[in-house]
Amino acid sequence: MTRRTVRIAMNGVTGRMGYRQHLVRSILALREQGGLDLGNGEVLWPEPVLVGRREHALRALAERHGLTEWSTDLDAVLADDTIDVYFDAQVTSARVDALTKAIAAGKHVYTEKPTAADLAGALELARLAEAKGIRHGVVQDKLFLPGLRKLKRLIDGGFFGEILSVRGEFGYWVFEGDWQEAQRPSWNYRSEDGGGIVVDMFPHWEYVLHELFGRVTSVTAQVATHIPRRWDERGEAYEATADDAAYGIFQLEGGAIAQINSSWAVRVNRDELVEFQVDGTHGSAVAGLRGCRVQHRSATPKPVWNPDIPLGAGESFRDQWQEVPDNAEFDNGFKAQWELFLRHVYLGESYHWDLLAGARGVQLAELGLRSAAEGRRLDVPEVTL
Repeated sequence: MTRRTVRIAMNGVTGRMGYRQHLVRSILALREQGGLDLGNGEVLWPEPVLVGRREHALRALAERHGLTEWSTDLDAVLADDTIDVYFDAQVTSARVDALTKAIAAGKHVYTEKPTAADLAGALELARLAEAKGIRHGVVQDKLFLPGLRKLKRLIDGGFFGEILSVRGEFGYWVFEGDWQEAQRPSWNYRSEDGGGIVVDMFPHWEYVLHELFGRVTSVTAQVATHIPRRWDERGEAYEATADDAAYGIFQLEGGAIAQINSSWAVRVNRDELVEFQVDGTHGSAVAGLRGCRVQHRSATPKPVWNPDIPLGAGESFRDQWQEVPDNAEFDNGFKAQWELFLRHVYLGESYHWDLLAGARGVQLAELGLRSAAEGRRLDVPEVTL
């Protein structure tokens, strides 16, 4: 085996998602398995170069994992000709400037979402990348979750017949930060810093709906800031200026309707933190992060409305569904997409989760917020360069 090294500038890995999912469970996991087998007698060995603003945090992170390269000078890192790929997991407000610099420096770019604060900025990034001739990708991790991969298998196998509707529930209670530490950073709740659940989650819903069920053609949304006062990482109170809950209805190409609730102010009473119920003429399914349960029309019971029957007197509705088997080994979703992107960069393999796809997510978030502000349904035009 011939080993080729790919040097990846990783910006924002001191944050929760950048550290856990991208550095530890993706890039370092690839190193632990001996690199990425390219299948042609070559192995790609990822060499991360940590980038960020906090020197002490970068140094501690590097020492913890036996890494030797880190920097607080993004410009210097991008000027380094040995850097092949730039990855961005910073706060949204800092992303466009950094990606623009990386593209100008000729680096392949891979980035978290949203790619920009507005559609115009997201499309400009895609245009710059295309003009420069670099490879570019956007994290769309939920497509690689075991539950949604099983759901895709059902769709491809014709299980549902005609798909009628999709209902999604996402969220959990994020502590306010006063009597228990919050699980999410405070900037998530400040719109001036690029926070808000719409800009965070609607890009996810765009690619999930687009890839599995069809392009979103219209959106109707209602947003709320249910918890207006929170406490930051220093224990200081601040006013939440961003939405922490969003309730969306999405018309899909082909006629199906999707309804998705997203909230950081909801207590979980479901099997997983996100679940999608898909109903079709021939069958239904409920898919989460890992599991997927189905009910075919041939096995659908005939419920009768009777509120006088005590709870538990009959069979549980949940017990009437069948679990979909794994039938495969599922790797970490972030790592799986990293592998596909790196193969795209080095082998030219097909890859469509690019900056244009990222722009579609930004567009849906932008239109969702506008729909809520104006109190009306809005069409979602097709995005092109």
